[in-house]
Amino acid sequence: MAKRPAWSVQDDVVICENFDFMWSGGFSITQKQKNIRALHQSIYEMKHEKALEVSSKSEVRVGKEIGAFSLELDGIFLENVFQAAKQYENGGPYLDLLNVSPKQAKRDERHCNSGKLVGFVRNDEIWTLEPKTAFYDYIYISALIKNFGYDLNISEYQWFTDIEFNPQKSINCQARAGSDWIGRW
Repeated sequence: MAKRPAWSVQDDVVICENFDFMWSGGFSITQKQKNIRALHQSIYEMKHEKALEVSSKSEVRVGKEIGAFSLELDGIFLENVFQAAKQYENGGPYLDLLNVSPKQAKRDERHCNSGKLVGFVRNDEIWTLEPKTAFYDYIYISALIKNFGYDLNISEYQWFTDIEFNPQKSINCQARAGSDWIGRW
């Protein structure tokens, strides 16, 4: 069994709940999609509501389109914008990460070798680490608005997931940021 979070908007507030489901091991996209289906089935059984996977692993076109490896902000993949903006004690921001693949930007060794993360810098604007998700939420919602305006129709979904998100390892999540945007419009 595995447990993963999902986000929804209820009474104009973003909520997070964890759902248990049977995990299928493996790293292939097929295995990840099995896990997405199992997670979404668990959500449906518990809540009788539909979920949308917000990532490149989604089996739904719009879920892929609004994932950080596909969504662009000013012509640059959102993942690259986020990774390039990181400011560490001993380096960054690393603007060269704007010009590599999203996977390379995320895995760049300087993220491990530059000391503690101290903030973000984008367009000469400095962002602190508090509130914890403010910078990521801002760039994610900005990208959604620039790409879709206010016409993104995902109203058939009440829950949002990202199968790759592990709350023990990460803070920012595209599914949470997306549900936050939906809750505001």
